[in-house]
Amino acid sequence: MARTERKENTIRAHPRSSASFYILSLGCAKNTVDAQGMATLLERAGYRATDNPRRADLIIVNTCCFIEPAREESLAALREIAAAKRPRQVLLVAGCWPQRDPQAILEAVPGVDGLLGTRRWADVVDVARRLLRPDREGPVVHVPPAPPADAPDVPHVAIQGATAYIKIADGCNHPCAFCAIPLIKGPAVSRPPERVLEDAALAAARGVKELILIAQDTTAYGRDLGLEDGLATLLERLVERVPQVPWIRVMYAFPGAITPRLIEVMARLPQVLPYLDIPLQHAHPAVLRRMRRPADMDWVRRTVASLRERMPEIAIRTTFIVGYPGETEEEFAALLRFVEEMAFDRVGVFTYSHEAGTPASALPDDVPPEVKEERRGRLMQLQQEISLAKNRALVGQTLDVLIEGQGDGISVGRSYRDAPEIDGLVLVEEELPVGELVPIRITGALEYDLYGVRSRE
Repeated sequence: MARTERKENTIRAHPRSSASFYILSLGCAKNTVDAQGMATLLERAGYRATDNPRRADLIIVNTCCFIEPAREESLAALREIAAAKRPRQVLLVAGCWPQRDPQAILEAVPGVDGLLGTRRWADVVDVARRLLRPDREGPVVHVPPAPPADAPDVPHVAIQGATAYIKIADGCNHPCAFCAIPLIKGPAVSRPPERVLEDAALAAARGVKELILIAQDTTAYGRDLGLEDGLATLLERLVERVPQVPWIRVMYAFPGAITPRLIEVMARLPQVLPYLDIPLQHAHPAVLRRMRRPADMDWVRRTVASLRERMPEIAIRTTFIVGYPGETEEEFAALLRFVEEMAFDRVGVFTYSHEAGTPASALPDDVPPEVKEERRGRLMQLQQEISLAKNRALVGQTLDVLIEGQGDGISVGRSYRDAPEIDGLVLVEEELPVGELVPIRITGALEYDLYGVRSRE
């Protein structure tokens, strides 16, 4: 079960003399990669980074607006920063929210000086120069409607400790009725394989132990470039390019797009982790058709069975939406039965909320909020039981754990079964080197987390 899909990151860079900037990135790892790209471009232009927003000439907040709670988080951060602005500081709002609704930001947050849409984050230097001009009059708004733009000379990678996120594509072509991502990001645009490989080599040179491939839909990678089974081929090339990186993780696979060749490549290459995130969103075909999602549940069963046959140790993660317009108790009960049947390793559950401009927003939001929450609670309770049973089955086994923190006699890390921020942790009864993969014998289990000791074998 997911704890949270939201995180906050301060982007750091090496100081240089010139105007200073501070970047706060909200939301998903894809936003973090964009924020790091903006920091790189600003540094190259002579700006210097600071970790203290009070000392910055330019404050950039890279926002998320995927769902209402994300907008609320972005709004709270913007209002707090705008209220604390000192004279001559400028506040630039970047990311998904200005791309989605620039006027709403200007009306909701007095003190915003500029807007930069997510599709053109690579124009940040030009926007910064315009913002910092002493003769500027009024806000600078740069929100082009064009498809996502690649910045070929900027790494699309964000390194956090021993983990590196690499964005392999941006945008989405799927018609999901509830989702605003195509409205925000535009159509899918894949990055050329060589650029992805260059980013991987850069991360490997900095000693990372884990590469995480991200996109709105990683399984669509390369289609717009004329590549067949592009993700599978990219994984093979990555293993050849960075053999020193022990973990390569794939996120955000689209139902119906997991090919036999992708499964074969994952099973054959030890560096590619036996972990796959497949957001299903529901299990009742009628609800899925209303969502404009793939509704062939037999495909799901066959594909999960194939994944588990080829990789018996695989951890499969998914997400579901409860309370979608028209969802009956019978349809929700079918979802419960499906989750019990499939016994997924990780499950995230969201309650439906209208997103303006999406096809679903024209439907009556006819599931009361209290019913949505009650259904979410029932599904979470079921998944907790499944997760606890799966974790208990790991007791006595030895797993490699990537150590991410330590202190007070314990260490905290993740196994291959755990993606950062959204899955569980492994707690170890010893202070171990941060950034290292250490074999850990599992001695205890909770619903989400594991306990263990360093294996001496």
